Amino acid sequence: MQTAHELLIHELNDMLDAERKLVEALGKQAEGASNAQLQKAFTSHQAQTEKQVQRLEQAFESIEAEPEQTECKGIKGLIEEHETFKEQSPSGDILDVFSIGAAMKVEAYEVNAYEGMIRLAREMRHTKAVKLLQQNLKEEQATWKKMNALARKIKPEQSGMEEEKGASRRRRAA
Repeated sequence: MQTAHELLIHELNDMLDAERKLVEALGKQAEGASNAQLQKAFTSHQAQTEKQVQRLEQAFESIEAEPEQTECKGIKGLIEEHETFKEQSPSGDILDVFSIGAAMKVEAYEVNAYEGMIRLAREMRHTKAVKLLQQNLKEEQATWKKMNALARKIKPEQSGMEEEKGASRRRRAA
């Protein structure tokens, strides 16, 4: 890799793979959500992510490049982290809380990736690509805000503090 153009293509390929993986992951998260609002948020973001894939494909066309098969290791790791947590058989409310946090990590990753691609595309005067990437960026930022709002609403039923307080009282009594 020797040029900014090659770097932009690399980043576009990385994000295209990420968004494609996320379409599938969001479907699984929607199915696994016990909270109706969270389920709806994941389903809605899944449809939005499908449109983001299309915009990334259009960005490739606009810079006269072809997408290549690659693997976004960052998103792959975040998805694996979520899958590993699910294997621990958390309660539905705990999985919801974890899933919101996981979604916020993904959105932060995506926001940073899009901002970097926009900078590169802008420097190379790829006006159409910049517009397409900015649309995706705005959606990712809005999704992060939605997840943050849900994180404030959706709380675990059992905080675990009850057990801690009881143990503390028993220690003091002994």
